[in-house]
This record gives sequence, structure tokens and C-alpha cells, in this order.
Amino acid sequence: MRELLRRRDFRLFFVALTVSMIAESILLLALAIWVKELTGSDGLAGATFLALTAPMVLAPLAGWVVDRMPRRTLFVALNAATAGLLLPLLAVHDAGRLWVVYAVAAGYGLSYIALGATVTALVQELVPAGLLPDANGVTQTVKQGLRLVGPLLGAGLYVLLGGPAMAAVCALGFLAAAAVGLAVRPAPVPAAGGDGPAGTAPPEATVGAAGGWRAEVVAGVRHLVREPALRRALLAVVAATVGLGFGETLWFAYVDQGLGREPAFLGVLVSLQGIGGLLGGLASAALVRRLGELGGMALGVSAVAVGFLAPVWPVLALAVAAAVLIGLGLPVALVGTMTLLQRQTPPELLGRASAALDALASGPQSLAIGLGALLVGLVDYRLLFAAIGALLLAAGGYLLTGRHLSAPSAPAGGPADTGVPHQIAPRVDAPAG
Repeated sequence: MRELLRRRDFRLFFVALTVSMIAESILLLALAIWVKELTGSDGLAGATFLALTAPMVLAPLAGWVVDRMPRRTLFVALNAATAGLLLPLLAVHDAGRLWVVYAVAAGYGLSYIALGATVTALVQELVPAGLLPDANGVTQTVKQGLRLVGPLLGAGLYVLLGGPAMAAVCALGFLAAAAVGLAVRPAPVPAAGGDGPAGTAPPEATVGAAGGWRAEVVAGVRHLVREPALRRALLAVVAATVGLGFGETLWFAYVDQGLGREPAFLGVLVSLQGIGGLLGGLASAALVRRLGELGGMALGVSAVAVGFLAPVWPVLALAVAAAVLIGLGLPVALVGTMTLLQRQTPPELLGRASAALDALASGPQSLAIGLGALLVGLVDYRLLFAAIGALLLAAGGYLLTGRHLSAPSAPAGGPADTGVPHQIAPRVDAPAG
């Protein structure tokens, strides 16, 4: 951590990213609260989240854009554009302009996708391979911390200031992130269009040119499927997100039918999960470095699996343990995933690969949320928790058996941590799967 924050450019980037994530955490829930206040409708409030997630279908195109622009420039531009995107909300004072909220939510959803891919790629440029777990771990720690305070802060600002003023505060936050980002100076990397230092197109750009722009857009998916370690990670991530999607609605049944408590008690479990997330974020770099990316993912997913098996026995002590375990496991699995993606993906392809991974995970998760909402009224919630736990344990085992595909990293400050621009790990020739 100290070695990481000694790097001026990463330190500035981390400050900018933190400010951006604070604005993001305020905005996500507050928009739905605003719609509920304007209309009194739970359904219309829920549709806000649909508007936020609908742009995920454009993730491959967003990744293509990320790979064709300087990542620092794009990070600054996306934060500034998001600030401008929020300005129409200043004119929303009644339900007659509800469409403005939905339009802004959809635009923000697209910005969120592009910004996520940009951050993944920019981190790869800013730190050497030996420090990637630390960089991903510290960002996940902040993100998990904001899960605790962000929704509360957003709701508080909305109540205190009202919707338009809250939107203005968020816009200022994104502008501040863009301003700090201007001072970041990442090492130059070849651009997908061939404008790198040597003036030649990288191999992936040549392939994309031969197949046309459509081939370039889907190149990220091809890369995820082609590389043995990434293919294994992708299949496990999809299985895990499907399980988590099913679980979204089960927790209400668990709190009500199993623990015999009011729905508000779910907020206590979410807070405990956030505490676990903070601890997991702090430990994730060391675990991923020691176990390797797939080994770290296996540990994280297995911890989440145990957390989903615990509600089969509805006991308060197990509920507390389950919430903390899920919180611990998620950041470890995410840091392992991001680090593996960064280490085994060429810089000119990382935006598309990152966006493709998000899309391939989020689509099945959304379907699983809907199916889980249907099944919870038909099947005993304990059986569903047991099925999800078994699926996640299988995913963890699948990752563990492929652990040899991603060797443990050198310690921070060790031989691999040279400070030179990031080098891509060599491809491991192994059987499919």
C-alpha cells in the first residue's frame, strides 16, 4: 500500500476515482428515491434501476471506444460528460418531467459502463504487474466502504437539499474528479488505431482491421474465451453472478419467514456485509498475491457459497456470520478477477475485454433476479439457498482446479515490481476448460 501511494500518478488517480465513486454512490439510490417521491409508485421507482442497467447491451461498443482513446483523457472526459449529463435534472420539479430522470439514468448507465472499463485499463497503465493486486484491492476497499455510507449519504442529501440540488452536488463531484484526473500522467501505450510510440498497429488492431469494425467490437469476447485462465474465470463469474442474482429476492423471505423479523432488519445484514467487504478489500491483495488470481477467486467465491448455505438453518448467529462471509468473499473474488484480466490482456484490448466480462456477467444476473422473484413464491427459500450455495461451491472448485493457470504474483516491492510499464503475462498452453 505504501509503495503504491508513493507513486504520484496513481495517488492522484486514486483521489480522482474516490471522488467519482462518492458521487456515483450518492446518485444510484437517490434517483430511485426521487422518482418514488414524485410519483408515489414503487414500480416507477424500480424502473429507474432498469434504465440504469439497460445500456449494458452497448457494453461491447463502449469497450471498443475505450480501446481507441488515451485512457487518462477518457477518464477525464467521462467524468466531465457525466457532470454535464446531470444538469437537466435541475429542471425536474414534478412528475411531468419524469422522462428526464429516466433519460439521465440511461445516459449515466452508459457512462458507468465505459468508466468501469476505462478504470480497469488505466490501472494497468499506472502500476507494474507486481502492484496490480494492491491497486485493485485499495479501490475495492473504497467501493465496499461506500456501500456502507453511500446510500445513507444519498438519501440524506436528497431529504436535505431536494432532487435538483442533490444532482448539482453530484455534478460538482464528477467535475472535481475530472479536474484531478487532468494531472495524471500514465506511461504511453500503443493505441488500437496504431498511433503508439513506434507508429505501428498492435497485433489485435491488425486482426480487427481485417475483420472490420464488428470484429473489433467482439474482440474482447474472443479474448476471454480463447485464454484458458480467463475462460475459466468467465464461466465461474457467470455462475457466481447467476447465484447472486437469485439471492437478491431470497433475503427478504429469509428475514421474514426464517428469522421472523421486519424487512428493515435486512439493512442490518447489508451493513454487516459492508463491514465484511471492508475487511475483505484490505486483505484481498495479499490473498491474491499468495494464491494467484484463480486461487484468490476460488477462496472468495467459496466464502460467498458458505454465506449462502448458512440461511438453510435460520439462526440469528448464522445470519450474522453469513453476511460477514459474503462481504469478505466478494472483494477478494473481484480483485482476483480484475488482476487476472489486467495481467493476461494486452493494453490495446483491455477496454473491450473488461466491458465484455461485465456484459456477460450482468445479463444472466438480471435474468436470475427475475426468475428468483418468481421462484421464491413457489419453492421453499431454504431449498433455493441450498441450490445457490451448491452452485457457488461448484464454481469455487472449478476455479481451484485451474489454479495452475495463474501463478502467484511476486510480493510488492519484489523482483517483479520494477516500476517499468506493465508486461503481459505469457499465455499458458493448457487444455480447454
